[in-house]
Amino acid sequence: LALALAGVQAWAAPSPTPAAPPAPVAAPLPPALPAVAAAAWPAPLSLEVDATDLAHRVLQARLLLPVTPSEAPRELTLLYPRFLPGAHGPYGDVSRLAGLMVSAGGRPVAWQRDTVDPHAYRVQVPAGVDQLELRLQYIAPARRSSERISITRSLLNVEWETVLLYPAGTAASGVRVQTRLKLPPGWQAATALRGPDGQAPAAADAQGWWSFGETSLETLIDSPLFAGAVLRRVALDAPGTAAPVTLNLLADEAAAVAATPAQLEAHRALVRQADRLFGSRPYRHYDFLLAISDEFGGIGLEHHESSENGVEASYFTDDWDRAVRARELLPHEYVHAWNGKFRRPDDLWTANYNQPMRNSLLWVYEGLTQYWGHVLTARAGLSTPEQARDRLAWVAAELQARSGRAWRNLQDTTLDPTVGPGHSAEWEDWQRSTDYYDEGLLLWLDVDTLIREKSRQQHSLDDVARAFFGAPHATNADGSPRPAVYDFDALVQALNAVQPHDWAGFFRDWLDGHDGRQLLDGIERGGWRLVWSTEESRFAQNERGWSGPDGDERPQDLAFSLGLRVTSDGKLEQVFWDSPAFRAGLAPGMTLVAVNDRAYKPERLSAAVTANRQGQAPIRLLVRDGDLFLQPVIDWQGGLRYPVLERQAGKPDRLDAVYKAR
Repeated sequence: LALALAGVQAWAAPSPTPAAPPAPVAAPLPPALPAVAAAAWPAPLSLEVDATDLAHRVLQARLLLPVTPSEAPRELTLLYPRFLPGAHGPYGDVSRLAGLMVSAGGRPVAWQRDTVDPHAYRVQVPAGVDQLELRLQYIAPARRSSERISITRSLLNVEWETVLLYPAGTAASGVRVQTRLKLPPGWQAATALRGPDGQAPAAADAQGWWSFGETSLETLIDSPLFAGAVLRRVALDAPGTAAPVTLNLLADEAAAVAATPAQLEAHRALVRQADRLFGSRPYRHYDFLLAISDEFGGIGLEHHESSENGVEASYFTDDWDRAVRARELLPHEYVHAWNGKFRRPDDLWTANYNQPMRNSLLWVYEGLTQYWGHVLTARAGLSTPEQARDRLAWVAAELQARSGRAWRNLQDTTLDPTVGPGHSAEWEDWQRSTDYYDEGLLLWLDVDTLIREKSRQQHSLDDVARAFFGAPHATNADGSPRPAVYDFDALVQALNAVQPHDWAGFFRDWLDGHDGRQLLDGIERGGWRLVWSTEESRFAQNERGWSGPDGDERPQDLAFSLGLRVTSDGKLEQVFWDSPAFRAGLAPGMTLVAVNDRAYKPERLSAAVTANRQGQAPIRLLVRDGDLFLQPVIDWQGGLRYPVLERQAGKPDRLDAVYKAR
């Protein structure tokens, strides 16, 4: 019977097939961040930053945040700045924030990072609390190969957005901050911030703290600080000048700031020429922060009342007669006080640092600034007219070689800061990148020479500078400068007020086109034309001999013949898309070992290019690609080609008029 029952159990009906799982449904998102409100934060924040830990390159911050007490616990969202002015995109690196501890009355307060936006921290504020204390560190880069070095044993750069959080839902102009900074003993500070008395801070207190006057969060983040043991302040205006300009020179060694009187006079001339261009100063005072160092990272970043600038230690010595492009740095950043900081595109301005930026007018913000920076460099005597023309020839040739224009127009490049922030382009001429700078230079030269031609030399782009960018500026209640926004139509209207023309159609042709046929119009209307020489211009020779702010030596430049650039050790730094080198199978990152059976040297490669002008001496290479050795032959019979400008007889020299000092 037992066996019979077992058999019955064995033949029981099978279980029903499980139902298929339901279709996936996305988990609900966390609550959205609060919208920006017009109301100001009820009381000032207090920020203390200890910048004395040079060995570990760490900034220690303590932030006291007043809050309105509530009867029940509540959530407060704090934000780490993400979208940074001047960077035009999401460059705030929250991964470098560490050690965040929140407390109230000495007791820990819980926080949780938002699972969608890692720049947002949701803090659980206990009932009855009227102040939160936050402690955090900013871990600065320690290796040049990874990111820009901002802290060394002799120099440091404090960008305040790296060491604070602020309440979500607030405008940067509606949050007040009281700030103190501790520096190593004996160090001096340079910044657009002023002390509580309204004067430039001159010394620390007995405990080593530098105190600054209360500002808005907007002004604080727009006023970075350079500091070091070697600091030389140079007034660029006569004593008593309203809205004075100061050149702050910081370096590892005193010899690096020993600029000659002639060099300093050229910087004073820059300020004078800008006055004559714009006709006003949209700031209370202005500080050039210029770090001159081989260890401190190169930088060029604009602010309303200052700019961050970094060049090599030899800037005033060995590089002065060579690095013309480096001398365009300060003029470019200075022009931004008018174009970019005072007058700002409406879709680029944001109420705080976590609202997305849009960049449709970067060809004005950066392109026009690139043009005026180039022009002011020549007008101030920081470059000669010949150097300026050689630089212009190089820019024009480089942009003519942009094969990527076939698929990506100039307008689309203005999205580059948000498309791939911080990315590198292996095929720069094909992928395109920040071309709104230099192609913008050519665009605005076209505008300038067209105005001059149509007005019979009675008007120029200088008139637009004075009427639109030099217009009277408004200030906030505390006297700080306030941006004035504009759109495409307002810009077109300003140009038509100076010289009637179909400027809207003109710009859309430049911005939306794919053939680049306008690139040389400004040069040719200026009385010059782009031609090719078998010898590099002096400008190009000097640029190749200058190592630049990143410390990397300039490569051998055969961009306009073979279509490549080669470093001194044979590394292919750049290969142009669909160039002779590209068609031979070469790519960036490969190493050129030999030319025609002899070890690579720049002069040997140049000689091989010259020898093959009739096609009788093929350019045979030995190239290493990882563990492979390749033997490509480049099919190029055009010889060496370097861009220069040649004067056109019978045409007015409008380019000379552009560069002429006012």
